[in-house]
Amino acid sequence: MTDINAKTPMEKLTIGGDIYCAGNAREFKTGDWRSMKPVWIEEKCKQCGLCFPVCPDNSIPVGEDLKRKDYNYDYCKGCGVCAKVCPFKAIEMKEV
Repeated sequence: MTDINAKTPMEKLTIGGDIYCAGNAREFKTGDWRSMKPVWIEEKCKQCGLCFPVCPDNSIPVGEDLKRKDYNYDYCKGCGVCAKVCPFKAIEMKEV
């Protein structure tokens, strides 16, 4: 195993992620990458719909009733954008 440090040339780095074709995000469960996890507090949620369109990973499912459901943590990377836009503080970021 190679010791990777600040002086390691690019050619010696391990592969960070492979993209084989466009639109392949659903093929890779990337949720384990996160260090922060959003926690949805359903009692505080007013179903305003501000959180799910800003999620870059499409990790906030919306049901046929047009109400948000709990997170799909298989793909959520924990960026926290949803928590920042929630005016009701119904999303809290927690360390994993």
